[in-house]
Amino acid sequence: MKKYIIALILGFSAMLQAQNTVSGIITDRTNQPVRGASVYAPELHKGTTTDANGKYSLTNLPNGKVKLIFSYIGFITENRKIEGIQKENTLDVQLEETVFQMDEVIVSTAFNKIQSQNVMKVEHETIKELQQKGTATLIEGLATIAGVSQVSTGTSIGKPVIRGLSGNRVLVYSQGVRIENQQFGDEHGLGLNDSGIESVEVIKGPASLLYGSDALGGVLYFNPEKFADAHTFQANFSQKLFSNTLGSNSSLGLKTSTEHWKFLTRGSYNTHSDYRISGGDRVTNTRYNETDFKTGVGYSNSKFSTVLRYNYNNLDLGIPEEGITEQTTTKSTEFPRQGVFNHLLSLNSIFYLKSSKIDVDLGYISNNRKEFEESNNPSLDMDLNTFNYNAKYYLPQFGRFETILGVQGMHQTNTNSGDEYLIPDATTNDFGVFGMVNYEWKSNVIQAGLRFDSRNINSLAHEADDHDGHEHHGGEFDALNRSFNSFNASLGYKTNLAEPLTMRVNVATGFRAPNLAELTSNGVHHGTNRYEIGTANLKTEQNIQTDLNLEYSNSHFEFFVNGFYNHINDYIYTSPTGEQIDANDVFEYIQDDARLYGGEIGLHFHPHPLDWLHYETSFESVTGKKQSRTGGSDYLPLIPANNWNNTIRTEFDIKNWLADGFASISVNTTLNQNKVSGFETSSNGYTLVNLGFGGTVKLGEIVFDVNLNGNNLFDKSYIAHLSRLKTDGIPNIGRNIVLGLNFNL
Repeated sequence: MKKYIIALILGFSAMLQAQNTVSGIITDRTNQPVRGASVYAPELHKGTTTDANGKYSLTNLPNGKVKLIFSYIGFITENRKIEGIQKENTLDVQLEETVFQMDEVIVSTAFNKIQSQNVMKVEHETIKELQQKGTATLIEGLATIAGVSQVSTGTSIGKPVIRGLSGNRVLVYSQGVRIENQQFGDEHGLGLNDSGIESVEVIKGPASLLYGSDALGGVLYFNPEKFADAHTFQANFSQKLFSNTLGSNSSLGLKTSTEHWKFLTRGSYNTHSDYRISGGDRVTNTRYNETDFKTGVGYSNSKFSTVLRYNYNNLDLGIPEEGITEQTTTKSTEFPRQGVFNHLLSLNSIFYLKSSKIDVDLGYISNNRKEFEESNNPSLDMDLNTFNYNAKYYLPQFGRFETILGVQGMHQTNTNSGDEYLIPDATTNDFGVFGMVNYEWKSNVIQAGLRFDSRNINSLAHEADDHDGHEHHGGEFDALNRSFNSFNASLGYKTNLAEPLTMRVNVATGFRAPNLAELTSNGVHHGTNRYEIGTANLKTEQNIQTDLNLEYSNSHFEFFVNGFYNHINDYIYTSPTGEQIDANDVFEYIQDDARLYGGEIGLHFHPHPLDWLHYETSFESVTGKKQSRTGGSDYLPLIPANNWNNTIRTEFDIKNWLADGFASISVNTTLNQNKVSGFETSSNGYTLVNLGFGGTVKLGEIVFDVNLNGNNLFDKSYIAHLSRLKTDGIPNIGRNIVLGLNFNL
């Protein structure tokens, strides 16, 4: 009964509100109407497309300011802000043609500016662009972005690395909520599937001011797929096939919207056999299966907008321990294997006041991780339940000043149910408060912020059971109650040194409180095959990073240079003690100061009059060193090798049957990595060649998108420096042909 009453109240309130509308015509530079252009109000999750005459109309808009995005393939995206919206508003827009990437609105930064107005340089990639590269998993696609790489275990497990920092120094957001899934562990991946995700934004550098602890190295911010335009119904089916793993990825999505209500749902299934290395052998038990389900419902009117989303992800992962043994193409995992179950529930609401707004994100994540060593009775069974909240108040604009005040927090419990304990039962509570100011004039922007955070970790004592009468090492924990506090600040400046030349300078501090594994570990971590001992008195990591970004862009040439220097006090890492327990090398967590430096450089050339030809090249480098308190110096572990990527891409149409066609060849060269930590070995460089072809096929009434990719085309045998199978001498994946089809039903 309650839900009917709520629905009646919402419906009645919508009838009472003023029907603010905006309408207009979208044309090109010759004043010809642009048919099928997208008009989207991101805060309302609401959009429409232009008709044959270029006309559009949006209704039920809030009072005050409204942001609208006008976009169409081949044109520069226009972002307009309507101040003091009236009952009826007219806004005509003229789009300019472009050969380069559109200027996207960046959601992950404080004031949601378009990239050209942003103080921070943020990498933005659509999932469609990543999938066109033929990558098998979401993390593989992310690793093609300059400055991003992965710590991998075969094809099934990948952890993001941003400029040399990984684990829970990189924060992951999905559906506006921070993902909590024991992310410090190396033995499992992101827990996210690329279906139902629109795009990803990468902040490289400390983003602790907006996101709190763990955003020391950067943030991966995933934007979920948009709802359907008002009064439309859309159905979509996609299928990908992978030759190397004999794999399949299927996804079906449905969505519809009315004037106020929106609904979408999507289900996906991913299954792969053991991956094949160059020469034909398969790496035993690297197979995996993944089930993913996403759904969302939204409501918006002129007073508020709210969206409720749910994501269920179930991963069945084989854990490769024997190397290359039994050769099979089965997709059923064998022991040891891992089951990871993730539930993510998010509620985003925006309340529009007269000249300000309140933005509230609430999230609940339930993560269950099981390890099965010899039977279906899990030896390790951990439940991590997290409630987090993030509320931001956008104050009324005062002259050129825009201001945000925010409060953020988290309540988290970790509970063990299996016989084996990696970390103890514990409760973690976070609380943070922050403020940010943006001042913009002409082509200049200054942005500054200040934040205070407090984290409390309270863990319970645990004594290992002695089931078989033998002495057991590990699984014993003393009680722990630690609190960590940190003040952080940021300052950024963006200006146009000349019309086509942009400069950005940012200085920011960040922090990361030590996690449960670093504080309490006492046992064998099977993913690393070593005995790890935590240190209860570890201090908070605190850093300061300076970033410089220069970008030059005209109609046929783009060039960028990104440089950074990152100094970290009390950097936490594992170091071998020289001892052994139960035939496992003992590693303990210690702290030293560290510094990381490097950057990315690249260009995109589109020669005139060859409008169909693009050449892109980029080079990325990072060096990480620890500075021992005793005066010594050594390199940090898990630092990616320098990488140089070159791509030639052509765009074409084949009359009557292929539109938006493309063909590309990429040559990706990874250099030798000799700057290694004391217990690492150096890695040889390698060059991989990838091909891509695709477009929109039109066969009568049948229309579908197709991608055909050949990755590692020459079946090169290589071992990536950040592969966790490197210590066993097991190469990475060999040649992989990927076919992708996408049907809008």
